[in-house]
Amino acid sequence: MSIQEQAATPPASRWRPLAWIVPVVVVGAAIIVLVTRWFIALPAVADFIRTYPGTSALPVWAPVGFPLWLAILHFLSGAFLFFIVFSGWSVRRTRRGGVRPREFWIRDNDRLVRTKNPPVRITLTSWWHLTLDALWVLTGVLFVVLLFSTGQWVRIVPTSWDVIPNAVSAALQYASLDWPVTNGWVDYNALQLLTYFATVFLAAPLAVLTGIRLAPGLSVRLRRFDKAFPLPRVRVVHYVVMIWFVAFTIVHVALVLLTGPLRNLNHMYGLRDDSSWVGLIVWVASLVVIAIAAALLRPPRLDALAELTGSVKRR
Repeated sequence: MSIQEQAATPPASRWRPLAWIVPVVVVGAAIIVLVTRWFIALPAVADFIRTYPGTSALPVWAPVGFPLWLAILHFLSGAFLFFIVFSGWSVRRTRRGGVRPREFWIRDNDRLVRTKNPPVRITLTSWWHLTLDALWVLTGVLFVVLLFSTGQWVRIVPTSWDVIPNAVSAALQYASLDWPVTNGWVDYNALQLLTYFATVFLAAPLAVLTGIRLAPGLSVRLRRFDKAFPLPRVRVVHYVVMIWFVAFTIVHVALVLLTGPLRNLNHMYGLRDDSSWVGLIVWVASLVVIAIAAALLRPPRLDALAELTGSVKRR
């Protein structure tokens, strides 16, 4: 093939693998549903599900409903996570693609935060990612403090060992498409509880620790950990945690919308246990706010924000 013919040949579509991935996923999901339905119809399994319906009983003092602070922090953490994922992906794409950044930020060492060592120059995208990380961590710390000071922790922290068989039961019910029936205003099923626990108390701290290890400037000062926690492995863990948060968000939103959306949205966004339109309206409004923020927080506005805490240099 001549050079002209090669140039005229369109590159392979990035979406071409979907031609076989989607059918495989659909067929695989159908097989899982059919096999699970056969499995739960077995007498022993049916007895197991009757004994462990999927929900562990909460203590009698467990709070009912959601307070306003929880709804606000839920929105903030979700909004920060949205921007963190996109900014983090941009950092990863720049590093792996060999793209030369055009804008850099360096902290002013004569302001509120002063250090003995000179500030490290980082890309503007890294500054944005780290700034969002800091806001997300502060939101998370406040969330955990209020969670344990108000008793709301009991909704996402296991309090008895029967949560394990109940989680297995809930997983079987989900896989069979005969989903467990729960009232999120009162409690979660055991599988939800364990998933929320893993997200808040395992995935989030792991994201913070690996992020600190990878942070520009800090990674140099933490060289003594290179042997025990080499950067390539830490980077992989950080990436896997990001995938966890993305998958968790997709499944979480999907279940909210597929299992009584009006009532579910009212629980968190309307602070009520009914099927009115209040929660849906507030939820849509929150998405509009995030979309507007995403449109506004771009150069040169992002540059102006960065210059509040340092200097922005351009190539």
